[in-house]
Amino acid sequence: MNTKLYVGNLSFDALENDLQDLFSQYGPVTEVNLMQDRVSGRARGFGFITMATTEGAQAAIEGLNGKDWKGRALTVNEARPREERAGGGGGRGGNGGGGRRY
Repeated sequence: MNTKLYVGNLSFDALENDLQDLFSQYGPVTEVNLMQDRVSGRARGFGFITMATTEGAQAAIEGLNGKDWKGRALTVNEARPREERAGGGGGRGGNGGGGRRY
């Protein structure tokens, strides 16, 4: 069964191929998804790795969480489902914008 891992604190010059090579040491990797900024296209410093087996995922967590890679200590754990966000407005509150208080 596939297990999705969250990988944080990545170097901004990390590539998906780099992550594929790194995680495949612990088991078969089925997907690598490095998150990028929509505007600049630059890496955002985190991504998701899908491991083919739970054993490989657990081995990767144990072997890579806290490990220094490209000058940064990685955060590796099992990915949690995305939380629902509140829809609607622009997040400015109920005063119509402005931000000025009297």
